[in-house]
Amino acid sequence: MKLTIVGCSGSFAGPESPASSYLIEAEEKTSGGSRTWRVVVDLGSGALGSLQRFADPGSLDAVIVSHLHPDHFIDLCGLYVARRYDPRGAAPRLPVYGPSDTAERVIAAYGPEAETALPSVYDVRELTDGGVFRIGPLTITSRTVNHPVPAFGLRIEHEGVVIAYSGDSDSCSNLIELARGADLFLSEASFVEGRDENRGVHLTGKRAGEAATEADVRRLVLTHIPVWTDTDTVLKEARQAYLGPVEAAQAGATYGLDRVEVR
Repeated sequence: MKLTIVGCSGSFAGPESPASSYLIEAEEKTSGGSRTWRVVVDLGSGALGSLQRFADPGSLDAVIVSHLHPDHFIDLCGLYVARRYDPRGAAPRLPVYGPSDTAERVIAAYGPEAETALPSVYDVRELTDGGVFRIGPLTITSRTVNHPVPAFGLRIEHEGVVIAYSGDSDSCSNLIELARGADLFLSEASFVEGRDENRGVHLTGKRAGEAATEADVRRLVLTHIPVWTDTDTVLKEARQAYLGPVEAAQAGATYGLDRVEVR
């Protein structure tokens, strides 16, 4: 399994990175050899442009949207255009997993024209708390997490290797459950201790580190760090709470997960 950081800027696109988006690739052996499955987790503002550095939009097998804030879903509008009007021919319907009103939000953002055409482009499927589904060789578990709008964290498994993704969340028991024993925990760290007092919105580096420790993960990668937050500060907070490897996500970074070998 391979993870590519397409975008990791928190709340809106930054000068060095689009907003949240992550490409998961996994090989499946077939009778004729092998086949690469490509799943995008979140497609926030600016992400579709950068995604094309790593994958043809027509080659995607699914998109999973953790929640419906624009920094996590808004480029579904651009992907709709790319797949519907591609001169090579319209791509097959794309499974899109998200909260219950995902289709309605994409239509509202794009415009009334999409109301009749969207079902021919996207096969929208609802995420549920505790839902388990498969995309090719990947097994995905979704759990609700602690955010002001309906939001989900994810556990993605392939051949015994696990990526856990917090989505946007403050501390909660479901986050620990999703991350338990993960090879890589991709955790947001938007807030800073002592600066951001609102609870039920985002993690700090400290709280991300505490979750990583409680879940006994092998590696912690901090993401969704806004441009106004100093990355070194949240890294320091996380390292005080978690003694394993910690780093900040960077756009374009890739992780080849065979028990977390980083490239």
